[in-house]
Amino acid sequence: MDRANEPQAGPAPSAEEYDAVQAALTAVAPARAGGPPVTLNALFDRWRSTAREVEEGYAWCAPELSNDIWCRSVLAKIWPMLPARVQETRQPELDSLDQRYRRATIAWPGHAEDDAAAAWWTRRVPRRLEVEAPEQRGEGWPPGWEMMPFPRPDSVEVIS
Repeated sequence: MDRANEPQAGPAPSAEEYDAVQAALTAVAPARAGGPPVTLNALFDRWRSTAREVEEGYAWCAPELSNDIWCRSVLAKIWPMLPARVQETRQPELDSLDQRYRRATIAWPGHAEDDAAAAWWTRRVPRRLEVEAPEQRGEGWPPGWEMMPFPRPDSVEVIS
C-alpha cells in the first residue's frame, strides 16, 4: 500500500481511512492525464510552497497565483470527506499554513476578514509582489496584476 497520504504524525491510517482519503482525492482531484495521482501530502506540500513563495515576495502574475492556490481549494473540498482522525491529525498543519498565507497577504478591499468565509484564500493579495525593475511602473499594479478589480492598496509593496 502506498503511504503517500499518511498523516504527518501519529499512527498510520487504517486501511479504511486510507481508502477514504483515496476516494475523496479521486472524487475531487483525479490525476491529470499521464500525471501522478494527487495525494494529500502533495496538496499540503504545494500549499506550504505557495505560502513560502508569497511570504518571500510573489514573483508571478495574478492568474498564476490563482493556479497556485488550487491546492488549497482541493483541500477545502476534500476536508469534509476525510476520516475524523485524519482531519484531527492534519488540522494543526493546515491551520499553520493558512495563518502563514494570511499574514503574507491582505484581504481584497471591501471583503470581510472572516476566516470562515468560503474560499477566503481566493480573495487575498500578496503583501509583496516581486517584479523585474523595468516592469515596475508608478503606483498602480505591475504587469500581470492589472486585472485586479480594485486599485493597488498602499499595503501591497512592489519590489524589484
